[in-house]
Amino acid sequence: MEMKHGDREGKALSVPPEDKRPDALDRLANAWRARGTSGMSPASGLLAWYDWVLHLSLSPGKQRSLLENGLRQQQRLLRYAGHAGHGDDCPLCIEPLEQDRRFAAPAWKRWPFNVIHQGFLLHQQWWHNATTGVRGMTRHHEKMVTFAGRQWLDMWSPSNFIWTNPEVLDAIRESGGANLWQGGMNFLDDARRLAMDAAPAGVEDFEAGRDVALTPGKVVFRNHLIELIQYAPTTPDVHAEPVLIIPSWIMKYYILDLSPHNSMVRYLVGQGHTVFILSWKNPTAADRDLGLEDYRWLGVMDALDVVTNIVPERKVQAVGYCLGGTLLTIAAAAMARDGDERLQSLTLLASEADFRESGEIALFIDESQLAWLEAEMWDKGYLDGWQMAGAFQMLNSRDLIWSRRVREYLLGERQTLNDLMAWNADVTRMPYRMHSEYLRSLYMDNDLAEGRYRADGRPVAIADIEVPMFVVGTVRDHVAPWPSVFKMHLLNGGELTFVLTSGGHNAGVVSEPGHPRRSFQIATRAAGGRYVDPQQWRTETPLQQGSWWPAWQQWLAQRSPERVAPPAIGGGRTTYAPLGDAPGTYVMMK
Repeated sequence: MEMKHGDREGKALSVPPEDKRPDALDRLANAWRARGTSGMSPASGLLAWYDWVLHLSLSPGKQRSLLENGLRQQQRLLRYAGHAGHGDDCPLCIEPLEQDRRFAAPAWKRWPFNVIHQGFLLHQQWWHNATTGVRGMTRHHEKMVTFAGRQWLDMWSPSNFIWTNPEVLDAIRESGGANLWQGGMNFLDDARRLAMDAAPAGVEDFEAGRDVALTPGKVVFRNHLIELIQYAPTTPDVHAEPVLIIPSWIMKYYILDLSPHNSMVRYLVGQGHTVFILSWKNPTAADRDLGLEDYRWLGVMDALDVVTNIVPERKVQAVGYCLGGTLLTIAAAAMARDGDERLQSLTLLASEADFRESGEIALFIDESQLAWLEAEMWDKGYLDGWQMAGAFQMLNSRDLIWSRRVREYLLGERQTLNDLMAWNADVTRMPYRMHSEYLRSLYMDNDLAEGRYRADGRPVAIADIEVPMFVVGTVRDHVAPWPSVFKMHLLNGGELTFVLTSGGHNAGVVSEPGHPRRSFQIATRAAGGRYVDPQQWRTETPLQQGSWWPAWQQWLAQRSPERVAPPAIGGGRTTYAPLGDAPGTYVMMK
């Protein structure tokens, strides 16, 4: 069944009043300037810089401490240099951070490269001390300056240059310079693709419906914003309560249906669950006025109506990933407020509801930055997907930008993409109004966690949700840090099972059974149980090896113990004639 844009009776799409404010000229000017800065506000960076310089200049104690630290580090480096030339087993004067693999190769133990990289790490440590702990600075500005300093130093790392990288020099000697020739070809190919707005090399090997997103199913519903896919059963009977998955609109849905071996959708279907998933439309300038409420109604609520018609008289086990989980939390709170009892359980994967400690992505969100970003979105009607992808890359530029360039341009080793990397390059856009509301209401003002967010004009409270929750955080998440995800313990007093899994925002969720080097911790707090802070929880909760998927599947099965015959595709009280095969048409929109 297909619904047209605005078909929902009594729930017409929200359209903002005509903008007659006197700042229209300012918006035009900012939009013009933002084109040259990729939407970044120079004022935001300058304010942070001035805050740091001014307060540091007024802190003689901090200056003295930095001078003393610098002298001590120089003495350490000189002592190390005096011993480093006598053998590779000389103890380091500073150890790299656990996640820093730039200097892990044995070649970095040779003189003089050992002294070079040790000097760089000491310099990096000194700058971290210089940009933190300056009394009087705002916390936001301190994080911005620290982040900017790290970005600058990562750019000048000795690993990025031919003459200071022993791995590159060894490759030149062994290949006669062929690595630089191949690296030049890689660079030209990337430049050509960038100029033609083409996907990175290797993405063509992972086409949705051909190489990924292969789980059999049908599109049973379509409206202006979503396609709803129902997957074909593979077991003779199924758990009675269906599973509805709400992915984030920042990403294409098929991250949860990648290759057959790591598809979460295929795994759930194989365990006897009836699975539905949303595929969001990639919006265009014509969708500029779609807001968060439109996403809730045309996304979550329309999908829930269809699922409960196809599988009547059964409650739904709802799953939300990333921003899809935040939207699902809003919908669940509104449903609880209104007495809508169609949910059986709630699973939130790397999803935040309290955004006060949302990690380094918040560095790109303040009043100055939003003024520029909103002006650019207002001009185009949407935020380009590549801008969001670029922001995420900057959060881990050491690995995602510089180390990749060293490998591909200096060592001449073309990175082989896997399905997750290829999916990550399949970017999407975000409508102007929705993204502005999301950044202001959720990120900046934290309205959802603090009880000010309004659905249908009335406030919602996460505390009203009474269904059991399964909440997943990932250890190395730069987008939704796990202590922030853990705050659901403070926002809701019901039964809550929390999982902390190895990996990052994407790889930690796509963590199928059999995946090597995976581990997780899991514990359940009963309804009304006492609060434990995240670090104490991590210390006290046993570590388990393997994937967290089986534990989650058992949790779902416990809340749907009855087995029944599989429902017909699109059948039920209202018939939804299939509109086409999965993965549908919206996922193909570029």
